[in-house]
Amino acid sequence: MWLSIAAAIATIGLKLAAFWLTGSVGLLSDALESLVNLAAAVMALAMLTIAARPADEDHAYGHTKAEYFASATEGLLILIAAGSIIWAAVPRLLAPAPLEQIGLGLTVSLVASLINFAVARILLRAGRKHGSIALEADAHHLMTDVWTSVGVTVGVALVWLTGWTRLDPLIALLVAANIIRSGIEIVRRSALGLMDTSIPPEELARVRAVLDEYAARGVDYHALRTRQAAARRFVSLHLLVPDTWTVQQGHDLAEEVEREIRETLPNTSVFTHVEPRGDPASWRDVKL
Repeated sequence: MWLSIAAAIATIGLKLAAFWLTGSVGLLSDALESLVNLAAAVMALAMLTIAARPADEDHAYGHTKAEYFASATEGLLILIAAGSIIWAAVPRLLAPAPLEQIGLGLTVSLVASLINFAVARILLRAGRKHGSIALEADAHHLMTDVWTSVGVTVGVALVWLTGWTRLDPLIALLVAANIIRSGIEIVRRSALGLMDTSIPPEELARVRAVLDEYAARGVDYHALRTRQAAARRFVSLHLLVPDTWTVQQGHDLAEEVEREIRETLPNTSVFTHVEPRGDPASWRDVKL
């Protein structure tokens, strides 16, 4: 995230310089989005610092959900940036103005885009490695910024070639629409995380594959529930064992099942409840 902050500061300077050279509101919209990148990166750094704290008496399940506040804030800032772009583009659409020093301005903007692209790739790898939604959100945001810059560059180049100055604000409005879509998606993902949404289907399938192997050996299960808190996952289930088993046998099995699920799905907390298969009470919670 420190790298993301440094990249945001560098690209803000470069894109504002490109806007100052050309007078393009498309390039101004690009610079405004980089301001959002900086605010989002600072917020993400603060929340990642909190998320990294170990569990304590007041937060027995850890602090990882703090990441969702970072990603939700980033989504809202993206939407604010989109509004700022529209505010700047509409007057220019109604009263077009010629662009200046286009070649130099585009060169500066492309340098900023290359910085964002490199940092986005690094953040995306780190986000997937650590299971961090905050890092992934920032990476996707930077990639959106890259594609935004490409679109703006194409628009400004077309103005240069055709002389149709209204293309510049039109491209800026298209950029705003793309940013709105990105912001809504980030906010949606953050809301789902705060609402204890289940782990992704492909991860749930890996958990079921482990449990189905035990079911084939006569140990059934039900009440399988999962949730995700940023990088951490939580899995709970009931194991149904033969009535004649001792407490020790049931405990040993539960330990084995929990270990295999954790090995299949790293950074997962697993909770099991052992029940005798022949007791009718064991089946009352089958719909959990």
